[in-house]
Amino acid sequence: MEDEGLIDKITRSFSVELPVVKTMDDYLDNILPLIRPWSEDLYEEEYYMNTRFLEVRDDEHFHETILYIFRPKGELMIVRDGDISGARWKTLPNSNTMILEAGNRSELYDLAFMNSDFFILRKHGDQSRKGMRKYFVLGRESLVGRLEWRDMMELMFNLYRSNSSVIVYVAILVVIVAAVIIFSIL
Repeated sequence: MEDEGLIDKITRSFSVELPVVKTMDDYLDNILPLIRPWSEDLYEEEYYMNTRFLEVRDDEHFHETILYIFRPKGELMIVRDGDISGARWKTLPNSNTMILEAGNRSELYDLAFMNSDFFILRKHGDQSRKGMRKYFVLGRESLVGRLEWRDMMELMFNLYRSNSSVIVYVAILVVIVAAVIIFSIL
């Protein structure tokens, strides 16, 4: 077994493990506050426009492959196991709120997290009280296409881990520089 470096030992001591919970909503309730600082905003359409996103659910009875493609001018293509249907999307000005319209149904969502790999919206209202899913979870098809939902949660949590490691490295560097300055003055 190889010896670990000092920095590896220090960063491992600060490493945070993903808590084990039962539902995807519970995982997201834990992960989203941690990764929110690295989220983009809905006005940054390049993160979701013309990108192939797969819907991800933790429902063991969910066996469909549902692809969402947000197109210009509010067009939303929904591809359900290869069958295409149309819908509409729009954002509310000066907010991170999106309205999805399909058929006679319109739903209001607030942005929970978005980057080039993940697009997560939270449905407005108390969905869990009604036994409904809180989050509408989409992942870039090429990334999450063959993953189980728990693996996707781990990938999202890795955003926090990797960014937290950078913070630890910077803190260690600051301490080392401060020590060098102090010892050079003495």
